[in-house]
Amino acid sequence: MATVIEDIANRRFEMPIDGEAVAVAYYRQEGDRVTLIHTEVPNEFSGQGVATRLAAGTFDLIRGSGRKAVLQCPFMGRFFVTHPDYADIVAG
Repeated sequence: MATVIEDIANRRFEMPIDGEAVAVAYYRQEGDRVTLIHTEVPNEFSGQGVATRLAAGTFDLIRGSGRKAVLQCPFMGRFFVTHPDYADIVAG
């Protein structure tokens, strides 16, 4: 399984999928809060669990950095509803 990395310069978490394809979760950094604003998965990988793996990796990186997540992205909000074990990092 691909590893999610944080691309600080482009304010996004990214996960390589296949070849050059990448799934991304864009954010704004506000102090110790990471506001997740948009998630993108290439259409050809839709329905294959890519966004779920991206979300889990993103939440794990946020947790590991000691920051909190603010969930403005609808997908990330739905992911959290089904993964309440991340409650310790979700602000608000």
